[in-house]
Amino acid sequence: TQDYAGLAARALAVAGALREAGVRPADMVAVVLPKGPDQIAAVLGVLAAGAAYVPVGVDQPSARRARILANAGARVALTRGASGDWPAGVQLVDVADAFGAEPLAGPVEVPEDTLAYTIFTSGSTGEPKGVEITHRAAANTVEDINERFGVGGEDRVLAVSALDFDLSVYDIFGPLSAGGALVLVAEEDRREAHRWVGSVREHRVTLWNTVPALLDMLLVAAGDGPALAGLRLALVSGDWVGLDLPDRLAERAPRCRLVALGGATEAAIWSNYHVVEGLLENWPSIPYGTPLRNQRYRVADAHTRDCPDWVPGELWIGGAGVAEGYRGDPVRTAERFVTHAGERWYRTGDLGRYRPGAVLEFLGRADHQVKVGGHRIELGEIEAALGSAPGVARAVALTVGQRPRHRIVAFVVSDTGIAPDTEALRATLVERLPHYMIPDRIEAVERLPLTANGKVDRAALTDLAVGAGAGPDRGEPPRGELEQLVAGVFGAVLETDRVGRGESFFLLGGDSLTATRAAEELYRATGLRLTLRQFFAAPTVSALAALVQEQRNTTALTAMEEGTL
Repeated sequence: TQDYAGLAARALAVAGALREAGVRPADMVAVVLPKGPDQIAAVLGVLAAGAAYVPVGVDQPSARRARILANAGARVALTRGASGDWPAGVQLVDVADAFGAEPLAGPVEVPEDTLAYTIFTSGSTGEPKGVEITHRAAANTVEDINERFGVGGEDRVLAVSALDFDLSVYDIFGPLSAGGALVLVAEEDRREAHRWVGSVREHRVTLWNTVPALLDMLLVAAGDGPALAGLRLALVSGDWVGLDLPDRLAERAPRCRLVALGGATEAAIWSNYHVVEGLLENWPSIPYGTPLRNQRYRVADAHTRDCPDWVPGELWIGGAGVAEGYRGDPVRTAERFVTHAGERWYRTGDLGRYRPGAVLEFLGRADHQVKVGGHRIELGEIEAALGSAPGVARAVALTVGQRPRHRIVAFVVSDTGIAPDTEALRATLVERLPHYMIPDRIEAVERLPLTANGKVDRAALTDLAVGAGAGPDRGEPPRGELEQLVAGVFGAVLETDRVGRGESFFLLGGDSLTATRAAEELYRATGLRLTLRQFFAAPTVSALAALVQEQRNTTALTAMEEGTL
């Protein structure tokens, strides 16, 4: 645990270390640290120095990290240790050393329109794009949420989201600006729902702030145990919110109020909200809702005219939260950030419509950008990474399946006539893309199907992907009691049958949420707890059964040794 005085002292020491490293107000400083107290102190230290922080995940491939640092113009990076490949010209400041530096007397004061952070999102050209957010824009959102929902000194939030995902901005500055507390998870526990449950109960967490799928995972992991009685407010955003979530939340956390939010990284975390109360007849999902304070929406047609109620159009966001633009990219900034009727707007590329009563409904994307697991992904960045690999002439990526269980499938065409090695391609992508952008499956095809006007027929590829979803060969039937048990769990959770012993849970359509459900079912059946990390490392029926057997043997051996003692 750490109090405000201790955190402030560490942040001012980091600011002092950055000043010694030549950082000046308005500079960009990368924060490349795992989740934990040091990461929070580093972010506050960057801001105390008057600079803007650029969050970079520790699991980012070095090549993509180098592109982010170059695009940001970050010449200093706060890290822990200096291992790995780093671009020339980037000065590394070890956060442990920074804590021992001569602290600044106080935070450097900067104007409200100075940049606070630049978060890089997926880019359609293959280059990540940096969204520049000012102090004024971020503060507008944070202060609104805190006042609207009475966030104060008694509140605690479980900070699950990664630093380079903008929900983390509220995790940090929401509670800390209101006298509340952050409950932090370790980097290795970021996807382990049963660890979250323990933290929520042990540390009396009151606020939850994630994409809907992670709240779903929390409720699954909570199982039939004690109610999550301390939770009073759940903020979910970044993806569709299913109509079943309110009742499931009420069952496990009876005091908890559910609020759905939406918006874009380009508009300072959130721009709209809807408090979920009562039945929602004729709605396919929870409404997008209405704008937050000092923010506004338009639903515009192709000629930039306002659409009437019920007519779909592109969602435009205006008001105090709109970003300055994309760092170092004036062309893309001009495309997305436009002036209309004397006001500045961000064109989201999302489709929506107004319903009577000025309530917004989100309808999906208008382009090839998708949301998978709450992450905004440009399929073009995946296609560019595949297309640059040796032996690949053309690549197309798409999503298949229904939310929230859709997945990414990529098709590649050889430039040599010899089918590319898809496993080698996957290894190439691991070096170039973050884990959440790696396709679940890569298929080599002789040619891409075309429409009558010569464009790639994405509908035909989607049909092909769905048809291949179960794999061309389901393989051998499960052997033995444990494999049959695992196969049965796979089939029940994924609503499929005849699961072969060599089939991967994720290639059958599984994801983090369904894996959490499967792990809970296996726990009920065997009494053994598998982490999500283990699930991803051994996703086939045979491998997972072997892992369960190994844990059984270890547990039995430990019990025998303790009995001997």
